[in-house]
Amino acid sequence: MRFIHAADIHLDSPLTGLSAYPDAPAQMLRSATRDAFTKLVNEAIDLQVDFVVIAGDLYDGGWKDHNTGIFFCREMGRLKKAGIRAYVKFGNHDAESEMTKKLVLPDNVYTFESRKAHTFVIDGLKVALHGRSFKDAATTENLAQTYPDPLPGMFNIGVLHTALGVHSTHANYAPCTIDELHAKGYQYWALGHVHEYQVWQGASTIVFPGNLQGRHIRETGPRGAVLVTADETGVQKVERLFVDVLRWHAVNVDAAPCNSMAEVVHAINKELEAVLASTPSGMPSAVRITISGKTPVHGELFGMEAQLRAEVLASAAALGADRLWIEKVKTATTASDEPDAIRARGDALADLQAFFEDAQGDPEFLASLKTDLMALVAKAPLELQNAVPYFRDIRNGELAKLVGGVRPGLMSQLARME
Repeated sequence: MRFIHAADIHLDSPLTGLSAYPDAPAQMLRSATRDAFTKLVNEAIDLQVDFVVIAGDLYDGGWKDHNTGIFFCREMGRLKKAGIRAYVKFGNHDAESEMTKKLVLPDNVYTFESRKAHTFVIDGLKVALHGRSFKDAATTENLAQTYPDPLPGMFNIGVLHTALGVHSTHANYAPCTIDELHAKGYQYWALGHVHEYQVWQGASTIVFPGNLQGRHIRETGPRGAVLVTADETGVQKVERLFVDVLRWHAVNVDAAPCNSMAEVVHAINKELEAVLASTPSGMPSAVRITISGKTPVHGELFGMEAQLRAEVLASAAALGADRLWIEKVKTATTASDEPDAIRARGDALADLQAFFEDAQGDPEFLASLKTDLMALVAKAPLELQNAVPYFRDIRNGELAKLVGGVRPGLMSQLARME
């Protein structure tokens, strides 16, 4: 038999990070999670799988637009016509959703109740699916402990929404351990909640399929579900099914060999070409570019993020037209000139550096600087305040950090101008 295991659909969750840009693919950002789910249903029908398991977070929290639920029912109707059942466990985001409580789903959709763990049996396949939905979003009970013993002679699947105690970046809902799941005696654990693909083999096969569609720059790379092939002896194969419709990439560009902004842009172009080459034809990519390294061009880049982004946007338009979208361009370079080299010059530039070094430890100067700069911060528009990290340092009174951060770039730029 074969089944698809998916999780963390987050239907109609917005993709974030691109919508502020006038060149962003607005319609694609709005419909990406739906489009990915439609592709998943297409795969299920084309592959003629026996059933589909959704391990939580079908919806995206407190959404009240029933069009989201109507869309899900329509896609489940397509599965019903193909003779495919779906088994759905509600996770922490579903527990907050109005649709979870009110919509009547097609009769090929089986949902796990939240009062206690229970089992669905597919007699013809000798499959038993055990699960328990979240009643409350912040479910901190170990739900796995409440799951029933495996049914003899059956292929037992545990459907569980959990951080598994190994993912500090995810809320530790329904906590349990890998050893605990192996000890349960099920052949397969269909997990959800963690958005990264992971597999553990052993007494059981334990799988996080990841989410269907990356929604922001922290969810880079291919996304989708898994296709599981099994027989009476157990799991034979776990294959990834990629159904994402827009892919996020975090690209680091080493500016150490560069001697001008033009060379930096050329290096970025090469990385963008690599992104296009590694992405399926026709799939758009959202890219964050971080320029790093100890480089002589640090001074030229200092304060030039807007100009640099314009250069990169032009490059992306020439390379990829509708396939490349620049989420952000960040500079994280450091000056290649050492402070000792400038200090040894004994000229005005060395005097300026000495002033900066003294200023970092001068409380009176820093207090005066904060007073002057707060007038600028107070008048700056909100989007500028959010875009410039130094503004947060000014508000927090971390002026020594600001002076220390500005010094290398300014000194490098002045040295180049000289």
